[in-house]
Amino acid sequence: MPSAGVTAVRILVGVLAAVLAVSIKNYRDLSAPGKRPELDSNEYWGPVLKQPYKENKAVLPYDISVAPELIADLKTQLDRPLKLQEPLEGVGFEYGFNSHELQKLVKYWRNNYLTKWNEREQFLKKFDHFQTEVQGLKIHFIHAKPSKVEGKKVLPLLLLHGWPGSVREFYDILPLLTAGNDKSDYVFEVIAPSLPGYGWSQGAARTGLGAAQASVVLRNLMLRLGFDKFVIQGGDWGSIIGSNLAALYPENVLGYHSNMCGNNSPLGGIRLLMSSIFPSFYIDSQYAHFYKGVGHVFRTTMEEMGYAHIQATKPDTIGTALAHNPVGLAAYIIEKFSTWTNEDYKTLKDGGITKRFTYDQLLDNIMVYYVTNSITTSVRLYAETMNPTQMGLGIDSVHIHAPVGCAHFLHELMHVPDSVLANKFPNRIQTTHYNDGGHFPAFEVPQQLYDDFVSYVKKAFA
Repeated sequence: MPSAGVTAVRILVGVLAAVLAVSIKNYRDLSAPGKRPELDSNEYWGPVLKQPYKENKAVLPYDISVAPELIADLKTQLDRPLKLQEPLEGVGFEYGFNSHELQKLVKYWRNNYLTKWNEREQFLKKFDHFQTEVQGLKIHFIHAKPSKVEGKKVLPLLLLHGWPGSVREFYDILPLLTAGNDKSDYVFEVIAPSLPGYGWSQGAARTGLGAAQASVVLRNLMLRLGFDKFVIQGGDWGSIIGSNLAALYPENVLGYHSNMCGNNSPLGGIRLLMSSIFPSFYIDSQYAHFYKGVGHVFRTTMEEMGYAHIQATKPDTIGTALAHNPVGLAAYIIEKFSTWTNEDYKTLKDGGITKRFTYDQLLDNIMVYYVTNSITTSVRLYAETMNPTQMGLGIDSVHIHAPVGCAHFLHELMHVPDSVLANKFPNRIQTTHYNDGGHFPAFEVPQQLYDDFVSYVKKAFA
């Protein structure tokens, strides 16, 4: 009979073999394409009706003019004395919006920005605004048509913003996209919607409209406008909604480009962890400074993602605190344009908010939220997406076979390497890295984002 030691070794080998076999099977299961969930493309999200719903399919020009009495009331609120706490000694934006900088911003808002409100309002109207009803919701969008099409190929583009942004982010890149240049054979007909619940787009009246359902609404918008095939570009929520749309409706999506490519599938999570432990196996050394490992991810999550937890759990509480509270709304939102543009800006007294933006740009974006009273409906998207029901759809495991381009701007909060994106985006045709820019490239570095996008388009449709 074999000795006890040999028996033990055999048992250990058998156990390890079994574990390895199970691990290989599980890895193969995780690597396999996920099943595309069936979502109701006609699901109604509007208010309760007393009679059967009949969708009004008219696409009408939309006037974004603001009632004078609302501006007058805003002036009254900003005239009130600010009762702010002094910042701690030596603190910039590490504790949030520095009260000294906030006083400067509010003073400019009251004494400069609002005195030229007619000028700012006309600026916001410089593109053609429209509204149509989709699945019971009034959806607002900018429709920017190409100005020069001779000798150019025209591609429909669905351009998607996120939170705490708005369509205002796109005012500098839209002319680039629609005018084109000698370096590109392409020019774009752009649809830039306000996401459901954002700006001039109506929010859902009941629970359940997460990122997946928002992608259905926006796909229906494009079909309404006569675009059955189109390209998507997006960041932040626009990236997530755009990738969901590409996964759910491959027959409609010609290509997907994002400045925040991600992979939230189980396998993506495993690979992200492994890339932090064994970076040399997963990350190109020349871009190692973009991918700072799981420690940086944890620190960023702890320092910068508190807002997401609040908005994913108690969106109406924070929404109520900010609605019709212009100073609080500005502090809450504009703080993100500090650290999300460059995390080092948080050590500066002014948060570096004017290093990349002007007060006018930042306040234009605040006004979109304020005059539409949309802060509560906008943050509900977090609660409607970050929950077991939404995650149970498994959309992140659905492979996207349309050509994909991923642009990495150095100061984005987090970056996901190609090795982690591989299973979700098997047809990645372009990955680029830029040592400038942050979370809002269309707002910060529009020319750079445009150049990257047309480079991707050239490769995708050559």
